[in-house]
Amino acid sequence: MSTLAWFSVVSLAVWLWLLLGQGSFWRTDQRLPPVRRTPGGWPRVAVVVPARDEAEVLPLSLPSLLVQDYPGTAEVFLVDDGSTDGTGKLAVELSERYGGLPLTVVSPGEPEPGWTGKLWALRHGMALARARGPEFLLLTDADIAHEPDSLRRLVAAAVDNGLDLVSQMARLRVASFWERLVVPAFVYFFAQLYPFRWINRPRPLATAAAGGCVLLRTETAVAAGVPEVIRQAVIDDVSLARAVRRAGGRIWLGLAERVDSVRPYPGLGELWRMIARSAYAQLRHSPLLLAGTVAGLALVYLVPPTALVAGAGSGDAVAAWAGGVAWAVMAGTYVPMLRYYRQPLWLAPLLPFTAFLYLLMTVDSAVRHYRGRGAAWKGRTYTRPETAPDR
Repeated sequence: MSTLAWFSVVSLAVWLWLLLGQGSFWRTDQRLPPVRRTPGGWPRVAVVVPARDEAEVLPLSLPSLLVQDYPGTAEVFLVDDGSTDGTGKLAVELSERYGGLPLTVVSPGEPEPGWTGKLWALRHGMALARARGPEFLLLTDADIAHEPDSLRRLVAAAVDNGLDLVSQMARLRVASFWERLVVPAFVYFFAQLYPFRWINRPRPLATAAAGGCVLLRTETAVAAGVPEVIRQAVIDDVSLARAVRRAGGRIWLGLAERVDSVRPYPGLGELWRMIARSAYAQLRHSPLLLAGTVAGLALVYLVPPTALVAGAGSGDAVAAWAGGVAWAVMAGTYVPMLRYYRQPLWLAPLLPFTAFLYLLMTVDSAVRHYRGRGAAWKGRTYTRPETAPDR
């Protein structure tokens, strides 16, 4: 066999293994666990929202929290992380306009050395919230909108199933061409790396969470030392889940039906920056892991269409056949995610092109890191965080 044929056969073998052995990552049926009975007395909940320069999206997200139809006691803590666009003032105005759950707006000042901005804000908000004695903390981003029954359903699922952390991956906005091309693939790749079924097993094989919507049992957060133990984390949601798991907590992660991100990413540039800011951190800033990731993306996603086209053109039947079957398996596993996002199925064969974009974004993330720009977000750059003092 030719070299191209060998690569295409190996790629096909990898896809068959992913299809059958990677926790059915391609399925999209992991939704909130069923509730057999609702809580007799609804526990107290504190909602903590870190926010930095979020005036654009706050009118679409904060009211959805304030009007939650929750049978128990709940309140909202919005932590204004050094905003320059009037985020804190706008939050107060929205609370006065919509009423609903009590809102407290606070600002912790600039992060201490060794802390990322979001986790510094969460630390301040969680400390204030814990003083009120909540049994659960809902950690949710400022660009996340919740349906009125979202909090009630989250708490019921946690209480009835004995879960310490319940996280939903918010449905991201998909409106522009680039959002349609990139966003469903982003969630698809995440599920491939962290299969939801593996996370949700009684004996889990993977650990992760989605930072936009995390319901966390307060006593578990204290036992895990959250957020202090993850204060340097750029990918804070996965780090949070691992800390909870180390403390013996039970975790559940799935796709959301009633939780949506309202942040727009209309152009490729915005999506590129969103992914590139943390891609190299996901690889633990390791050149070896970067090289392996680039080679893996090329083998798994770029070889199949290349082998099909080149094999058909050169008469290499094995390369063309193996490449075509691998590409078909790839596209087929992507279809459920496209359906979840209500997108046309003709996008499925374009997944290799999207994967190539992700490959370039990952390389760019490493370049940014070594140029000292690291994980840049909202005017802050996290290159090599200093070690924070133990407390």
